[in-house]
Amino acid sequence: MNEKQLLIYFLSQFDLAANKVEEILSALGKDFSFSKLCSVKLEKIVSKTAADKILSLASSQYAKTYLENLKELGIGLLCKFDKDYPEKLLPLEESPFFLFYKGDLSLLKMPSIAIVGTRTPSAYGRMVSERFARELAQNGVAIISGLAYGVDSIAHRAALECGGKTVAVLGSGLNNIYPAQHLDLAREIAEEGLLLSEYCPSTSATKYSFPARNRIIAGLSDGVLITEAGLKSGTLYTRDFALDYGREVYAVPGNIDNCKSDLPNEIVCSGQGMGVTSSKAILENMNIDSQQPQKKNLQLSFEEDVVVKLLETGAKDMDELEKKSNLAIGVLKSCLTMLEIRGIISRMPGGLFCLK
Repeated sequence: MNEKQLLIYFLSQFDLAANKVEEILSALGKDFSFSKLCSVKLEKIVSKTAADKILSLASSQYAKTYLENLKELGIGLLCKFDKDYPEKLLPLEESPFFLFYKGDLSLLKMPSIAIVGTRTPSAYGRMVSERFARELAQNGVAIISGLAYGVDSIAHRAALECGGKTVAVLGSGLNNIYPAQHLDLAREIAEEGLLLSEYCPSTSATKYSFPARNRIIAGLSDGVLITEAGLKSGTLYTRDFALDYGREVYAVPGNIDNCKSDLPNEIVCSGQGMGVTSSKAILENMNIDSQQPQKKNLQLSFEEDVVVKLLETGAKDMDELEKKSNLAIGVLKSCLTMLEIRGIISRMPGGLFCLK
């Protein structure tokens, strides 16, 4: 690593805006030495606190130690000048100068859809988020989201469960996972997918870092799918960034009496995006041939086959299944339990059952 690279990577630990990093590099001219950095009047570019911290640590030896520590944590680092920096972000004015990562960077070259929405989805929202994520992932589309509660985590997990790929963009540092309850999910994504953050590893999440994170989610994707979100949801930021960046916006229509469907319904009615009721519509719009995975020979009993066929038309609760299956309630409950144990169906909030 040459001195220029070393100095640039050294600047990554101060959570500086991209334009501030570029101003510092411009002030250095062609001399990318740490001695030259110490002669630059940094307080005219960044805050005095940040300038003092940079100058107090500015040395090639410290920079090398810092990068070695990142390596020990299993964290990689990219800057805008690196060949592996995401091509989709380069043209954007708000693109981050640095990206910290864990996992497989090749996922950034895959066709991708961001799936975002409310942190508190309804049973319907959970079902459609899981279905779209799973079916898109099974067709070779990387699922991008923000590791938050609700739609984000549902999308990540659905992609992983079917052997697909997923990318999580964090609003905190990679060594300070937020929310902490998703630490195990983050570890699984790092192993099977990709974790990304523009923040130094120890940085805590703030109310400002989430909208900033959403611009990266939108920028990395070929399109943004909103499954369920209210009109005051943070998902608004992702929609706006997607529209600004020329990304396709998709929305799943929902119950007009459910406020969590207000944003998707508004997107469809206003023509801001494309209303979708199946993953096939998204795949066709991305020029990807939809290939539904072949169903395994499940060897179902007569009663189980009745239940599965009913759930093929959508999620249903116990009362509807009992009415339409004509099965005794005891037999129906036994079927549902066995199908759930075998991983054929899922039990959802609100007493709904759906196919996996």
